Amino acid sequence: MIDPFGREVNYLRVSVTDRCDFRCKYCMSENMTFLPKKDVLSLEELELVSAAFIRKGVRKLRITGGEPLVRKGIMELFRNLGLYIKSGELDELTLTTNGSQLSKYAGELYEAGVRRLNVSLDTLDPYRFQDITRWGNFEKVMVGIKAAQDAGLKIKINTVAVRGFNDMEVDDLIAWVGREGMDITFIETMPMGAIDEQRSDQFLPLSELKEQISKNWTLTASEYRTGGPSDYFEVSETGGRIGFITPLTHNFCESCNRVRLTCTGMLYMCLGQQDNADLKSVIRSENGLEKLDAAIDEAIGRKPKGHDFVIDRDSDGQPAVPRHMSVTGG
Repeated sequence: MIDPFGREVNYLRVSVTDRCDFRCKYCMSENMTFLPKKDVLSLEELELVSAAFIRKGVRKLRITGGEPLVRKGIMELFRNLGLYIKSGELDELTLTTNGSQLSKYAGELYEAGVRRLNVSLDTLDPYRFQDITRWGNFEKVMVGIKAAQDAGLKIKINTVAVRGFNDMEVDDLIAWVGREGMDITFIETMPMGAIDEQRSDQFLPLSELKEQISKNWTLTASEYRTGGPSDYFEVSETGGRIGFITPLTHNFCESCNRVRLTCTGMLYMCLGQQDNADLKSVIRSENGLEKLDAAIDEAIGRKPKGHDFVIDRDSDGQPAVPRHMSVTGG
């Protein structure tokens, strides 16, 4: 699949639920109203749409949420999609998780064909963790990470950089992932969905964070790539890697190779744009399967050149994109 700007689309991110067992402050409000189940694609429908994308050239598929592992019956979807790994039609099946359910599912994920995953973790301080997640259990996540490593899964930590919250912990996080044989990626907070905080107060440019890191760690540009937008550096002192995802200060749109399917069947060609294609209506219509390929082609033909992300204190507190990240898929 080639978009209007000559970029090959070979990476699909699939949100399987908007629900989550955390309420991270930069992601959602504490009192969220989640989608009614009738509006969410069934596991069979999620597999059907994913299979169509694989047929059309997608080689990497990432399962996201909300928290994907809270979806009832989710391992059935992983097992079925894992068959495309075994057949060679798919290069990689991964997921992004908050780690809360890993102690339960790590072994099954590996058996299904998953070999690496991202764990969202913003602090090593149990009290700060409780504060930022509101509902999270730090020890449960640590046990889950250990279980995933024991199962043979390679882990990358995703850390959202939040000014005044975890910027003083950066060195501790880098040292910890180095000891544990993990990589880490720092992410700028994204203006998606209404939250209970002022995002402009939270925003920490990663150019500033990288300068801070460079005072204590030796960074060398790396050619390592995972298919996503992270710009990686080798850390001489630990032998590990640090990634930076900078959607606001230095966007990565020119190399964008991905689209996102929400749990409601909306295909977003860009995370930072509202334009979408309603694939749920297509597959639930008469002869929907026959119409699906054409609907995907039409959507890829509308993929924009770049996003509209901006964090501005003068925007009356309104996010650049009104939908929450948990709806689109992290």
